[in-house]
Amino acid sequence: MSNFPTDIEIAQNATLVHIKDIAAKIGVSNDDLEYYGKYKAKLPFHLQNENPQGKLILVTAMSPTKFGEGKTTMTIGLVDGLNSIGKKAIAVLREPSLGPVFGLKGGATGGGYSQVIPMEDINLHFTGDFSAIEKANNLLSAIIDNNLQNPKHSLNLDPKSIAWKRVMDMNDRALRQIIIGVGGKANGTMREDGFNITPASEVMAILCLSKDLEDLKIRLGNIFIGKTFDGKAIFARDLKVVGAMAVLLKEAIKPNLVQTLEGNPAILHGGPFASIAQGTNSIIATKTGLSLSDFVVTEAGFGADLGAEKFFHIKCGQSNLKPNAVVIVATIRAIKLHSGLGENELKTTNVLAINKGFCNLEKHIENIQKFGINPVVCINSFPEDTEDEYNEVKKLCLTKGVHAVTNTSFVDGGIGSVELAQKVLDEIDNTQNKFKPLYNYSDSIEQKIKTIASEIYGADSVEFSTKSRTQLKMINELGFNEFSICMAKTPASFSDNEKLIGRPTHFTVTVREFEIASGARFIIPLLGDVMRMPGLPAVPNSERIDIDNNGKIIGLS
Repeated sequence: MSNFPTDIEIAQNATLVHIKDIAAKIGVSNDDLEYYGKYKAKLPFHLQNENPQGKLILVTAMSPTKFGEGKTTMTIGLVDGLNSIGKKAIAVLREPSLGPVFGLKGGATGGGYSQVIPMEDINLHFTGDFSAIEKANNLLSAIIDNNLQNPKHSLNLDPKSIAWKRVMDMNDRALRQIIIGVGGKANGTMREDGFNITPASEVMAILCLSKDLEDLKIRLGNIFIGKTFDGKAIFARDLKVVGAMAVLLKEAIKPNLVQTLEGNPAILHGGPFASIAQGTNSIIATKTGLSLSDFVVTEAGFGADLGAEKFFHIKCGQSNLKPNAVVIVATIRAIKLHSGLGENELKTTNVLAINKGFCNLEKHIENIQKFGINPVVCINSFPEDTEDEYNEVKKLCLTKGVHAVTNTSFVDGGIGSVELAQKVLDEIDNTQNKFKPLYNYSDSIEQKIKTIASEIYGADSVEFSTKSRTQLKMINELGFNEFSICMAKTPASFSDNEKLIGRPTHFTVTVREFEIASGARFIIPLLGDVMRMPGLPAVPNSERIDIDNNGKIIGLS
């Protein structure tokens, strides 16, 4: 594997098919495509059915290492595998954020011979959706501050109550908390503000949960801004900015069609992170895929305690979608790390460590089963893995009533996912769909948080800070009690402490504060020290990325 080509080398050596030919495979006419060059296109709304008949397959994962365990790679591999055995399948994925591209994890187009292409375009700006979301978000910020300094048009907003933040699609910890000046020399004031990363913007969440333009505008209007000095709640609609925000999003709300390395269709749309947002692509994209194919394979970010839980409670809850199957991606590397081994001990065969670290995967399996679905475990294969370790994972999974399959799509493409494809089809054919959420939306915000913490994380209790208690009272007064919950916490642990690996027990999670996403219809509890604006690592990926004089990009991963 030392001579194995890099992801970008594989992508750059691929022969791309014109996007009109990819569209033809799923019955989309040339007239319905809005071209962004020869290999990317926007799809219109009318291609989605409200109640599509395709089968929905969710790919999630065990608690990941800092480098990720390959959910996107396995998702694309499964789509190629399904198509290779004669099934009509589409990958429906999120768009990459520039934060990870230039930070630690790199891009989000898969890896090896299981990628979506054109890889460089998708990872770098793509069709401009993130830029449009950022601009719409920050237009609202500008209008808020403009209102504060104009007495004739003022809504009497209390600057200290303003909950809306600016966003930027880059990891920049210096922008988490800032002081801004409002007004000119005569009436200028200062107020505290801050930035979230664009994937955490409520505008991103709204775009991913909207049914169409009309729904988008209603949701944008419902964004909570803050309160007046006399306690009246102010929403974006009160600032008369909704139409302008929607205009900026008129193209971004349309899903994007691209292709896999094997020439199969892939729809990419939206990009919320799962650690600090809802972690999955748009409802429009998913329903479009389900309307155009027999199977949609989609993914939800980070481990199942984050992405899958939010997929079930937020996305499914607001769309009436029900997953027909779930795949949990695991790696021998991650299982060993959850046993307590150090990174320098991972390349040595250690069946005992597999047995000990399985507890993390076991908890994720149990969690998916709680929703009424029996998952399939996909072991993403790496060169240093051994058959003894694979067999131990498979044996342990069988004790939970679950099949585990080794997947080699990183090296072999779709052929490496055929066994996984067959197991997933068997699960769909032989199992009655009994999907159900774990909480009722009529439950209190506090009760819903406690349900997630106890049932999904395994926590003994939840503590609320004084600040969060005050915010919780306001949330209830505003009438947001029936919203979903979108937990923001570390992906490295079931707890809110990233050092508690494996399957921690006898722990408490702490809600530090809340953010409100009333347009998206969810409440965001911030657990532990998680931040909605990430920072860069000591040595960011940006140091390796360059472009030569012929326009060829290097170092992108």
